Amino acid sequence: MIVVTGATGNIGRELVELLAGGGEEVVAVSRGERAGEGPAGVRWVRGGVGDAGSLRPALDGARALFLVLGGELNFRGEAPDVLVKAVVDAGVERIVLVSSQVAGTRPDASSHDRLRGFEGAVRASGREFTVLRPAGFASNAFAWAESVRARRTVHAPFGEVALPVVDPADIAAVAAAALREDGHAGRVYELTGPELISPRRQAEVISAALGEEVGFVELSRAEAHAGMARFMPEQVVAGTLDVLGAPLPAEQRVGPDVEAVLHRPAAPFSAWVARHLPVFA
Repeated sequence: MIVVTGATGNIGRELVELLAGGGEEVVAVSRGERAGEGPAGVRWVRGGVGDAGSLRPALDGARALFLVLGGELNFRGEAPDVLVKAVVDAGVERIVLVSSQVAGTRPDASSHDRLRGFEGAVRASGREFTVLRPAGFASNAFAWAESVRARRTVHAPFGEVALPVVDPADIAAVAAAALREDGHAGRVYELTGPELISPRRQAEVISAALGEEVGFVELSRAEAHAGMARFMPEQVVAGTLDVLGAPLPAEQRVGPDVEAVLHRPAAPFSAWVARHLPVFA
């Protein structure tokens, strides 16, 4: 049995489908009631990474766990050791953790302290583990959906700065491999897309897919900061803008790990847009 936390998120939804479609017994964990949704045979449990007690019923009998923090859990919540102890006590043999590329490229960045804490707890657990460190998600473009629908415009800072954004479906596919297969224990996979792509170029890709002109309006750092600060803490806003505006060479590197694990190239941003085009239409 494999337990998937964040089962309704951008990675989790894809992962539940992959595992269930491959014949795995899956327990999907989310903070809302989801019984009856998704593939047949998936058992839904209400709970979350932020409350180890709520996860214990889901972990009973599990051999592997997919662990992803989301939203506010990236910067506050129970200590990582509390959750990992519950996982170990339940007898889980294998843990796959979603961390972040920045946890490795900027080891002193306070914005990713908590993820580094989870990495450390998982490493010290005595269980098989794999750490996934993805670059920025292609699905971050969902933030532009309303303005594209209403005004055919994308608003974003640092319009010409290109990064190797990764499709969450590729993260899910790598996670599925690490959860199901041997040979991934102790590995840290840096997951990127196959190309560098700027926000301005992303707008052009959306425009081409829609068959309509989509304009691009470049925000200043201050404007972007004000918008992000409405739902993110200060240290996370600052850290995110540092990466978006002044990426390190390692953060602009197209990595080989997606292709090495999946034996196919990573999906480009255009493939993600094609799958989600109705959101922008």
